[in-house]
Amino acid sequence: MIYWQAPYQEIPLDSVLIELLAQQQKGQARKRRLSWYYAPSFICLWLGLFYAIVIPLYNRLPDRVTIAEEALRPGKFVAERAQSQLLAYDRIGPKVTGSYANEVTTVHFLLNETEKIRAQMRSELYDLEVDVQSPTGSYVFVDMVNMYQGIHNVVVKLSSKSSTSKSYLLINSHFDSKPTSPGSGDDGTMVVVMLEVLRQMAISETPFQHPLVFLFNGAEENPLQGSHGYITQHKWAPNCKAFINLEVAGSGGRDLLFQSGPNNPWLMKYYREFAEHPFATTMAEEIFQANILPSDSDYRNFRDFGHIPGLDMAQVSNGYVYHTVFDTYEAVPGRSVQNSGNNVLALVRAYSNASELLQEADAEGHAVFFDFLGLFFIYYTETTGIILNCVIGVFSLVLVGVSIWRMAQQTDEVSLKDISIWFLIILGLHVLGFLLCICLPLLMAVIFDAGDRSLTYFTHNWLVFGLYVCPAVIGLVIPLTIYYTWKPNDKLSHPYHLQLSLHAHLVIFALIALILTAMGFRSQYLSVISMIFYGGALLINLLTKLHDRGKYLSHHSTKSFVHKVNFPGYYWAITVMVLQVLPFCYFCYLFYMFLVIFFPVLGRNGYSTNPDLIIALFCGLGTFFALGFAVRSLLEIGILIGILLMVFIPQVQFINMFRWPKLILLGLGVVTFIFCMIAVSEVGFPYRPKTNVMRVNCLHTRRYFYEYDGSVSRSDSGYYFDYQDRRALNPFKDSKLDLTGLTPVKDDCDKYVMCGIPCFYYSWCTWREWDGWLPRESEVIIPGELNLTFLGKTLLEPNTTRLEFELSGPPHMNVFVQPVGDSKVVNWSFDRQMLDEPEEFQPPYQIFFSYGTDNSSLKYYIDMHKPDGNFGVAVLEMAVAGHFVSLDFERDAEARQFVSDFPDYVHVMEWPSIFKRYIF
Repeated sequence: MIYWQAPYQEIPLDSVLIELLAQQQKGQARKRRLSWYYAPSFICLWLGLFYAIVIPLYNRLPDRVTIAEEALRPGKFVAERAQSQLLAYDRIGPKVTGSYANEVTTVHFLLNETEKIRAQMRSELYDLEVDVQSPTGSYVFVDMVNMYQGIHNVVVKLSSKSSTSKSYLLINSHFDSKPTSPGSGDDGTMVVVMLEVLRQMAISETPFQHPLVFLFNGAEENPLQGSHGYITQHKWAPNCKAFINLEVAGSGGRDLLFQSGPNNPWLMKYYREFAEHPFATTMAEEIFQANILPSDSDYRNFRDFGHIPGLDMAQVSNGYVYHTVFDTYEAVPGRSVQNSGNNVLALVRAYSNASELLQEADAEGHAVFFDFLGLFFIYYTETTGIILNCVIGVFSLVLVGVSIWRMAQQTDEVSLKDISIWFLIILGLHVLGFLLCICLPLLMAVIFDAGDRSLTYFTHNWLVFGLYVCPAVIGLVIPLTIYYTWKPNDKLSHPYHLQLSLHAHLVIFALIALILTAMGFRSQYLSVISMIFYGGALLINLLTKLHDRGKYLSHHSTKSFVHKVNFPGYYWAITVMVLQVLPFCYFCYLFYMFLVIFFPVLGRNGYSTNPDLIIALFCGLGTFFALGFAVRSLLEIGILIGILLMVFIPQVQFINMFRWPKLILLGLGVVTFIFCMIAVSEVGFPYRPKTNVMRVNCLHTRRYFYEYDGSVSRSDSGYYFDYQDRRALNPFKDSKLDLTGLTPVKDDCDKYVMCGIPCFYYSWCTWREWDGWLPRESEVIIPGELNLTFLGKTLLEPNTTRLEFELSGPPHMNVFVQPVGDSKVVNWSFDRQMLDEPEEFQPPYQIFFSYGTDNSSLKYYIDMHKPDGNFGVAVLEMAVAGHFVSLDFERDAEARQFVSDFPDYVHVMEWPSIFKRYIF
């Protein structure tokens, strides 16, 4: 029993507490509110954990190894040497497929660096073979036929002379880049990482078992043509049994493992054992493969066409410079190069000696994997995950049932039935809180988008705290707050009420885990983590009987003021709070990573979708997982501090602690309002020069529209805009950029194939209805020719005719095919997959064609079927487009001036293009 020494008498603390409770009910209590003392401290505790643990571990990178240190650290990846190679790579400039810089200069750079390695190689131990491949091929990629001709891959094979293995390990990166971008991050960083790994393996005193193939592919941005050319045509491809694909989605940071397999969990086993700086999550894999991100990687082709398993790894920081002119050598931190080099070198050494490469592919299934704060790595098979999810989920429900039963056994005045009913009410309120936790941030996203204020967090990322995290917290706690305010329950002790609330949160996690497991998702491991730590705390409290001490804080018999109030009744809360530290840190680490990735990505996610919905969803989910138990526990900490203050500060009234939810909710609402005001001010303007640029794709275009009789019905010039983010060109309304006459492309979508615009490839064409067209009075000067020759018509059957064509022009061209009336394309010389799967692919069809140094014309045919056999009328509308992308082609003076008029916070990806529409 704890006693309080008053100035005039000594009475038990329980009597004092009840006296104070009664005084408050009578309106006689003092108005001091303890929430102002403990609530900020509680918030600072979790913020302190975030900044003291999560942020440093997330940004942790190894020190760079210099050339001077190499003799003292043999076998270590030397970042300084890789950086010197990166500088030379950067100075080449943009490396667009088909340009001299890509097809000649960069190829020579790679060959020269390889010869330097050959000169240092232990020639008595290893053989080095180099092959410059120039493949030609085609395949269906997303919504288009992807054709390539005479592109270049530099392929290097390193093998031990003592080995007879015919199983190769493939390591891949790409050396081409986007227009205007030097590509030092994407993917120059991984190119030089591969060169240094190749050198380290070639000078090693310890031979390895399996030959290594280093593929430097020259057409990834086109997209993914180089990897397809290698894996389907190269002489070494059939021997490749596993691969490591290396990418960069920004510039710097750690390399995230975001795809693995398919199947073959042994790859993850080796990653766990040998990766020096693990950074991975199954959730990233499922998000990427759901096509939420506007990106893809060569992993797709190695998996789909090579049918081999592998790892897909990418640096993911500073995505703001990705595919821009600012992706330079200076933007790539040396410690990031060291981090990637350490990981890749360790994995190559491990996989090159893996006995599993000699075995048949393992079809055991996918893996569930994640790193914990970069400190260690956890993986298990999908089958094991299903078992764990079910067992832990069911066990958690059993623990909740036992806890409720124990409450009923410890309380005389309420039955098991009563407690169960109250628990179901609380559970329902928790479900409502979960929905509000997600929906309130989404509502904020909708409101800001409706006011043309999307992407306000693009530069000042901290704005998401007030705009989305605070509303998520409000939604999470407000149902229970209202319930306990309007309908207080004095029959069950306060500690038991708190435990029921936390139990309800546990039940929700159990249900989420079981439902997602049944749906085949592997990201439900997040729910499992929550269940393990809170379920563990509950089990400890049950076994130590701390759980049962909550019975002593009952509110009955208020008239007599005699109660058994006991401070240890809240000791169980300490167990809960201590065990919440680790999951809190992990969930903050995970969702912080996704926000770091998605903030810049949403600046290139197109105009058609509201990007804030994605950020709001991540903030809502992050709040639910990271703060779900913590927010519920805020009241627990308040109670503990309040009782301590009752012991040491007699003037403080205990009842005031129960008023914190209203004040905290009000405070969060005020914070949200303040952040909204900041977001709609100049601070919330998304873009900044050089660091956080707005992206605009602008093609200065010449168009010709030919009718069935060969006459030209329309001929014009203008600027075609492919909008990259939600704000389109709205930020330029008050700039010196003249946009008079800008019209939406969709106005022409019913008139012309592909809306009459030269959309570059599948993503552009998908978004075409949201694009813009700005007429130009003077004719755009095209720095080359685009020629389509109609070679003739051949009647194959009474209802089928063949139309033959020959197309020549710049290194990037499109063919758009649209049947007219009741005619139908039944065959063509392109890949047939789109015709064979009509439920998946509908006209207009897109064919994307690019070449490296082989500029031979493209000859093709299209077979048209018409039910009545009348081919004296139009049966086919077809358009061709030519893109003069690289800096090898000059832009006219007016176009250069127009581009220079964009504000300094804009990165313009531009080139001349020509569009010709025909009817046959």
